[in-house]
Amino acid sequence: MLRSMLGAMISLWLICPAFAGHLDAAAINDAARPAKPPPADKINASIVKLQVLLDRELFSPGEIDGKLGVNAQKALKAFAEQNGIAQEKGIAPELWDKLAAASDGAIIVDYTIADADVKGPFLKQLPSKLEDMKSLKALSYTSPLEGLAEKFHMSEDLLRAINPGKPFDKAGETIQVASVPARRELPRIARLEVDKTNETVKAFDATDRLLAFYPASVGSSERPTPTGTLKVTSTSDKPTYRYNPDYKFKNVKSKEPFEVKPGPNNPVGAYWIGLSAPGYGIHGTAEPDKVSKSASHGCVRLTNWDARTLGDNLKRGTPVVFVDARADSSSSQHGKAAGRRASN
Repeated sequence: MLRSMLGAMISLWLICPAFAGHLDAAAINDAARPAKPPPADKINASIVKLQVLLDRELFSPGEIDGKLGVNAQKALKAFAEQNGIAQEKGIAPELWDKLAAASDGAIIVDYTIADADVKGPFLKQLPSKLEDMKSLKALSYTSPLEGLAEKFHMSEDLLRAINPGKPFDKAGETIQVASVPARRELPRIARLEVDKTNETVKAFDATDRLLAFYPASVGSSERPTPTGTLKVTSTSDKPTYRYNPDYKFKNVKSKEPFEVKPGPNNPVGAYWIGLSAPGYGIHGTAEPDKVSKSASHGCVRLTNWDARTLGDNLKRGTPVVFVDARADSSSSQHGKAAGRRASN
């Protein structure tokens, strides 16, 4: 008996080594504001709740993983600024209360796995090289677990942690998941702002009110994002990726163009928002955990669900303004210095 209990504890630790403490629906639903910021590398019930509340308010924390990482902090800061609340090192009581008051219903709810969740087909393994993807019939999920995690905007580790021992490949099985809207309708978006320094995307209405906020991966030194203002030219659910040899990606040897079939693990994810500069767009990703933590090939990369929410609410011709906070700050400081010199 003791040996079996020890084995179960070891198994749970192997599944989610960064988690310490009790974590289930009740612990998350009843979680209070943490008195001090928890470690950024550990799953915390209060942070799961915080991330779900932010997600519901369209201040996306990216992947809901229960950790107070860079994307959760970005979303929290944006929500604080939007509501005129002073940002502290921790989570201000006023901030927590406002988020909680804006949302109804349990944070974690039961979900019965459907036939469609386990039907597939699933990839045995996602190729690491772009050229190896072109022969595949579809860039599908690699498992029901991956699909379920994305469906509820969660990391696979968090989904496992709150469902210890549960199978994710069995239709009819009841699991616990984050309660987030499947589809959302936003007021008319007048413009998008892509911050190249802070790696964020913001959607504004015609009165300059912030409607939605998303963490993003924005360009790279090899292929930086554009500057200035572009426009939305198209939106596409389940896009086909087309490689152009002119891109000259370091790890692609092909001298001929080729296509990669649609699917959530496609190089541009499950959704594409085309922009008025050839080859550039805002799109999803096969790796939601790396959004704003890794470079892109010049495009703006969001989680699949954030890209879809944004794209479903955009019109052709919507301006997309690329800003560089460092350049703006430098120009501002230069202007202040010039003003001081002129006054002396």
